[in-house]
Amino acid sequence: MGEQLSVPEDLEQTLEVLSTVSDDVLQSEDGPLCAAEIGSELQKQFAILPGGRGMNGSPIVIFPEFPAFSELEDEEVQNVLRYLTSVPSVAASGVGFILVIDRRLDRWAAVRATLLRIAGSFPGNLHLVLVLRPTTLLQRTLSDFLFKYNKDEFKMKVVMLSSVTELHAYIDPGQLTTELGGTQEYCHDSWISHRTAIEAFALMVKTTAQTLQTFGTELAETELPNDAEATTNLLHTHTLKKDKMKEDLQVALSQGGRLLECINEPLQTDPEYNMTYDEQENLDTVQRLLGQLDETEAAFDDFWERHRTKLEQCLQLRHFEQHFREVRGQLDVTSERLSGFSEVSVSPAHAEHVLRELSGHEDRACDVLDCALSLASEGDRLIENSHYAEDSIRPKCSELREVCEEISSTLRSKKSLLLKAMELHHALEKASRWCEEGIFLLASQPVDRCQSQDGAEAALQELERYLDTAPLHTLIDHSAICCQYEAALTTQLRDQVESVFQKQSSVQEMFEKRRVSLKKLAAKQTRPVQPVAPRPEVKSPLSSPNQQRKERRYSADNAICKKVETPLQNGGTRHASLTEEEENLAVLRRHVMNELLETERAYVEELLCVLEGYAAEMDNPAMAHLIPSALLSKKDVLFGNMSEIYQFHKRTFLKELEAYTDCPELVGRCFLERMKDLQIYEAYCQNKPRSESLWRQCSDCAFFQECQKKLEHKLGLDSYLLKPVQRITKYQLLLKELLKYSKSCDGSDDLQDALSSILGILKAVNDSMHLIAITGYEGNLSELGRLLMQGSFSVWTEHKKGHAKVKDLARFKPMQRHLFLHEKALLFCKRREENGEGYEKAPSYSFKHSLSMSAVGITENAKGDNKKFEVWCNSRDEVFIVQAPTPEIKTLWVNEIRKVLTQQLKACRDAIQQKSSDTPSPTSNNSSISLSPFRSSGQKNQKKQEEKKGEQSPNSDVNSSSSPKHKEPAPHVTLSRVKWMSTSSLLQSKRQGWSKASLSVDASEENDGYSSGEDPMNSDPEDEVGKKLAPGKYTVVADCEKAGPQELSVKSGDMVQLIREGEEGQWFVKNLRSSKEGWVAAENLLSLISESKSSQSLSSSDGSVSGNLSTSSSCSETYTSFSDIKP
Repeated sequence: MGEQLSVPEDLEQTLEVLSTVSDDVLQSEDGPLCAAEIGSELQKQFAILPGGRGMNGSPIVIFPEFPAFSELEDEEVQNVLRYLTSVPSVAASGVGFILVIDRRLDRWAAVRATLLRIAGSFPGNLHLVLVLRPTTLLQRTLSDFLFKYNKDEFKMKVVMLSSVTELHAYIDPGQLTTELGGTQEYCHDSWISHRTAIEAFALMVKTTAQTLQTFGTELAETELPNDAEATTNLLHTHTLKKDKMKEDLQVALSQGGRLLECINEPLQTDPEYNMTYDEQENLDTVQRLLGQLDETEAAFDDFWERHRTKLEQCLQLRHFEQHFREVRGQLDVTSERLSGFSEVSVSPAHAEHVLRELSGHEDRACDVLDCALSLASEGDRLIENSHYAEDSIRPKCSELREVCEEISSTLRSKKSLLLKAMELHHALEKASRWCEEGIFLLASQPVDRCQSQDGAEAALQELERYLDTAPLHTLIDHSAICCQYEAALTTQLRDQVESVFQKQSSVQEMFEKRRVSLKKLAAKQTRPVQPVAPRPEVKSPLSSPNQQRKERRYSADNAICKKVETPLQNGGTRHASLTEEEENLAVLRRHVMNELLETERAYVEELLCVLEGYAAEMDNPAMAHLIPSALLSKKDVLFGNMSEIYQFHKRTFLKELEAYTDCPELVGRCFLERMKDLQIYEAYCQNKPRSESLWRQCSDCAFFQECQKKLEHKLGLDSYLLKPVQRITKYQLLLKELLKYSKSCDGSDDLQDALSSILGILKAVNDSMHLIAITGYEGNLSELGRLLMQGSFSVWTEHKKGHAKVKDLARFKPMQRHLFLHEKALLFCKRREENGEGYEKAPSYSFKHSLSMSAVGITENAKGDNKKFEVWCNSRDEVFIVQAPTPEIKTLWVNEIRKVLTQQLKACRDAIQQKSSDTPSPTSNNSSISLSPFRSSGQKNQKKQEEKKGEQSPNSDVNSSSSPKHKEPAPHVTLSRVKWMSTSSLLQSKRQGWSKASLSVDASEENDGYSSGEDPMNSDPEDEVGKKLAPGKYTVVADCEKAGPQELSVKSGDMVQLIREGEEGQWFVKNLRSSKEGWVAAENLLSLISESKSSQSLSSSDGSVSGNLSTSSSCSETYTSFSDIKP
């Protein structure tokens, strides 16, 4: 419970005196009787108290002539007499009252009745009763006679007077009113008014005294609250009550002052005026009451001041305690944050970043420390001002200063360690850079220039000059370094020191070896040294495959690392050894790897800064007032999936990259394993236009400026939002550098694949940026499969049948269309440039037309233009002539479309095989139909095909009837134009009149001249290989992985050259795209390659299909697939 105040003794005494004085005035012992209560009885004036005194000081009560005295009620008479006898002081009343009864105009009977009534009802002590008897002769005679007779009946001392002259013998005329022959002026109404005012003032004083007593008791019994808010409320409540008390006191003092002026009014008009005894008593009473009021007010003010001071000190204490709890909590959080802060750093950049973080913690801690020390100073001031809770405040101030000193010491310690670590990091980096530059120097010295004496001397001087800089850049004493930076040395940092010293030793050893070699060369020679270029190894293209395998076995090793040898006359030495070059390449790889790791760490830290310094602040209530309305609930739009990117790099990718620190040439595996995760950048880049637009709207708002100020960034948020886009493009540059220095290493293939994959991701990101700009497409683009290619083309349309528009029948001017090739459809869109800046200027594409890839056919060469190809459907009812910007782009698109159709064909073949294995063979009534993959080129080809019919094996026709006695050659089609056909075209031809046993197609414009031929499935594969495979250039139409170390892997779209045929049915093939060479089995070539100058035709269908692919150096290829045709 809280403390209590006590009412001071002087205030209690003052209140008691004030209450006593007011009680004396009110005479409240027998009950409250005031002039105001008996005003009507007093107004009858049957008894008055003019204020005169007898010879002995007895108060004089006068009973004037009042004929109706006998008619007065007893209660009226008693009240008036009791009130009149209560007016004089107690001392005067104790002497006894003198009653003057004026009955000069009355009868004796009335006099007698009056005396008897007064004797029975007078409440005070009677000293003497003076009666002015009746003045008439009869009544005077009767009164003289009967008074003597009834004298004892009155039981009081009664004197009968005949005139006022006799009265003056008993009472001084100055104490009598003018009616009784005196000189005293008396106004009964004024007397009643004065008495009423005095009594009202006395009552007010008494009430005020009681209220003050109650308020003082309440204050004394009030317990001090334990919280600031309650103390504030209590102080406010008591202040209001005090102000009310002060108002009451002021009212009482004001009323007493007016009453005092009223009593003194006769003296103001007549300075010689003599006050009656009662008037003098009234004056003394009022003055005494006013004096007591003044003393009471002073005592109360003193008590209130002490009470208010204690309440204010209590409020100060509660505020101090509340602030102490808040600051103490902040100090605990700061201390905990600092204790959990790791000052360990792994690199100079990381050390600088950690130091910046520590500086941020220090800034925040300084704010808290300032608050704590300020609070401690405030506590000291409270103690200096004699605060009653000094014993509670002093320990808290000491505790605050101790915690502040502890935090400051921790900050100084961590900052010192970080600065030492940073200094060591810079020294290590400086030494490492010196080593790397030295290795670059060794690797960059031209071998040819070193063969002459002058060149060798120049190179030697260059080495000497570089070695002279070693003391300024390298670390000298290992033990001294460890001793100097012992406090900052972590296990990782100690390993780095060891590594740098080893690196220095290795570099110095390399320099020493080079110096020895150069000194030998710099010695005078009898004959000039002339470099002899090594004779290039000549390989015969007609060598056998076995010999080729032996050559490949050694050429692979030679390709990994080439020696540069320069034979010298007169015992010349070898200067660029294999080991030295390998080490130089290893240094270059480590240099690139260090750049990859350092930039990766910096990238992760930058993402963290953005997420904590901007994204998290958008949820901070303290920053809410700075966020514009356009930015509310738009955090996902502004930052995209940056948080997902950060978590991937922080938790996974950076750690896995660090695992390849010592083997940079193998880091390609890390990229390949995480290639799927890196696709998260596609979503980020797709959101970038929306983010850029939102940034442009809100870039000038105070929120971003405040966040940038807190982070101390020189660049705005937009620069950091661009970091992920820059990072994904940076990877391919670093991989290219690593691949450049890792050509002869084991991981070069992985690096190449990783580079290709990264480029693929960049292409996918670029394609997706175009894809999201398509408008007007009613379907779901995601249902069309993966986007394979996109680009702008000139397009003509031809409609051979149907109700085509007139303008489409002969369009001479091409349409500019942007094509999007998906796995399941080809979209035609119109490019529309948009106004705006930055990402907002990206074009949009209006959807115009789409073709399903299951109903598409292509013709590679159209109109004799090597940049044009045809895309058609519905048996060429609708033809699109597409012109690419360059022949290379056309080739890429044709190959990609062919690959899509090939994959569909393969899926159809698998479906047929699955169906054939699940269902019985068809009856002889169902003749199978297949199309020849060869284009007929005259009678010679037809004759050869007819001669083959008799040599075909009965079992070679997989599409023949199941009846062994009924064998007929299957119908075939020869195309007059080279093209890839769709299944839907063949189905349409079947409906137009194909027979069960043969297929005849009219050589119309629609079908471009089909003729019959043999079924390729009935021909001998060995004969075809022997006839068709010949040295030359071919285009690969299907992927093939290598089956062994000597095999060559190719991909669809690659251009290959068949060099020579070897043993065991293999061909030696060179991939012109990758410049790799290897062996490929001859039986695989038929389904893999086609001539580079030929046109291909492909068709596919969703139904069951059959078809095959063949290659010839003298004819074009035709690739067909079609649905099962039933009669």
